[in-house]
Amino acid sequence: MSEHGGNVLEMALKIGTDAENIIDFSANINPLGMPDSLKKAIVAQLARAEHYPDVEYRQLHSALARAHHCLPENIMAGNGATELIYAVVHYLQPRSALLLTPSFAEYRRALQRVGCQIHNYAMSAADGYQPDERLLEVLVQLRPDCLFLATPNNPTGLMPDAALLQAIVRCCYQHHIALIVDEAFLDFLPEEPGLIPQLADFPGLYVLRSLTKFFAIPGLRLGYLLSGDLAGIRHMKQQREPWTINAFAALAGEIILDDQPYIQATHQWLAQQQHWLYQQLCALPALRVWQGRANYLFLHCLRPEINLQQALLQHHILIRHCANYPGLTRDHYRVAIKSAADNRLLVSALQQVFGHG
Repeated sequence: MSEHGGNVLEMALKIGTDAENIIDFSANINPLGMPDSLKKAIVAQLARAEHYPDVEYRQLHSALARAHHCLPENIMAGNGATELIYAVVHYLQPRSALLLTPSFAEYRRALQRVGCQIHNYAMSAADGYQPDERLLEVLVQLRPDCLFLATPNNPTGLMPDAALLQAIVRCCYQHHIALIVDEAFLDFLPEEPGLIPQLADFPGLYVLRSLTKFFAIPGLRLGYLLSGDLAGIRHMKQQREPWTINAFAALAGEIILDDQPYIQATHQWLAQQQHWLYQQLCALPALRVWQGRANYLFLHCLRPEINLQQALLQHHILIRHCANYPGLTRDHYRVAIKSAADNRLLVSALQQVFGHG
């Protein structure tokens, strides 16, 4: 069983159907699909596949730097944000780390690979799956070498309080704790500035970004790491394997951040469908739903006799079970927000599963 969403083929084989017959709510990918601007660029530049990419990816790093008003030297692009999680952990070589739970599995796996001692900061339904001032106390007491923080968090989709986030940044700076902030889904929150504008003030701050989800290019794989630690970025670039980013992923990063019509259409779609789907799910007494800010919603099924993932598979709908997240159970799930038509099918299937459709 995959630890991530999007494993449609495995689930299709389980129920004896073809993968294309399943509606995938397990992977949080923009339903608008790959931008037309990128499709046209790839077709027009197919010959890129006949040449090695620039091993330094100069055009890509320049485009990302323009988008974020920083220097190319502040940025390292990678084969999705996941490659960069491992790269920054390998560079930092932390002996101890603090992880908020539940959170994305690859932080833990990357830390385990370097033999790091991991401390858990548990979040639960009682605290709304959100950190509070207690996190600052734990940081001061433990003094870990690094802290991973996702804004918004995965799988809950929740953003920490803005004032608390700034206090965490300052606390980590004061106590020489490397702070790795995963902003993989922040592009879905147009009103949130993120921490990139503060890189120059906090050299121990490392920000992860992903273009995979927002621009619907999971098969291309593209993410990037930003930091004011120029020596660290330079070291990570020198230590990496060559050509981890394929030519078309690099091309994507060079053009899609300028595609304002696509970006605006995505924000408009999400504003409509996020509200609609949240309201519809809240109307089901068998579900407890958290009002996430990203393009997915976090659920607790209050009917433990129902395996919701298996029940929905009978309707050819795949959702993400969250039992493998530390601190969660087999009754916790995550669903992507998709097109209006697909979202209606999900709600209808849930009504039938719970017996009040």
